[in-house]
Amino acid sequence: MPAFTYWPTFPFEGDLRVKRLLDPVPVEPPRHGDNPAECRACGAPDEAYIWVSDRWRVRSLDRPTGLPAVLILESRSHLDLGDLPNMLAAELGVMTVRIERAIRSLDGVARVHVNRWGDGAAHLHLWFLARPYGRLQLQGTFLALWDDILPPIPEEQWRENLALVAAWLAEFGGRPLAEPPRINWTAPAKLSEEAHAKDEPSTFGDPGTPAEAPEPASKTGEPAAAVREPAEGNGEAPDAEPAQLSTTQPAAEADHERGA
Repeated sequence: MPAFTYWPTFPFEGDLRVKRLLDPVPVEPPRHGDNPAECRACGAPDEAYIWVSDRWRVRSLDRPTGLPAVLILESRSHLDLGDLPNMLAAELGVMTVRIERAIRSLDGVARVHVNRWGDGAAHLHLWFLARPYGRLQLQGTFLALWDDILPPIPEEQWRENLALVAAWLAEFGGRPLAEPPRINWTAPAKLSEEAHAKDEPSTFGDPGTPAEAPEPASKTGEPAAAVREPAEGNGEAPDAEPAQLSTTQPAAEADHERGA
């Protein structure tokens, strides 16, 4: 077995066996999006993304995973990494640093891993994976595997993290499209009963007077809207005013892209 199977960060234990290496194929199959007309990224609406601008979009997966944040940066144009013109190539560096800083500003995040796998899809997409603080077993190259192994984080925390990253990016331009969930508040039943008992008239000495049935005291807030008005940039962004954007990517598709 290779040496990395003995690293403390390796996610598996027990008996393992290396697969047989298959013979090379004479012609590689096309990637998704090699035909731009079939590209899912090009066809995704802006509302599927957490932040958008004229030239870039940032999306998440469609549900929480084991890490505090897993985000994907995409170019709006149908280009691969080696196809970027000089202006977009320079902006890619700026966007990479901004997203890394935004994710690292979240509570409980120690490091941000930036990865590009080129076999899953032809449309440029960079992955950003947040490693939780203190989780030294998640260090290094196996973080993407641990993301599929760990139990998902609470959805409320996941949505709040996405909203904070979107707002952080919007400080430099573009449009945030993610907001934290509104709290669903429900009064505890005991407090509701006590409050009603204080308000109802006393029936002492008049046992024939029935007490009124208590009104339901709990109430639930409505869910927050998913989209908010665009925030103005501060002039530092490489992007102009963003157009409308994106969608989250189903986890099954993401696993295919990341594992291909």
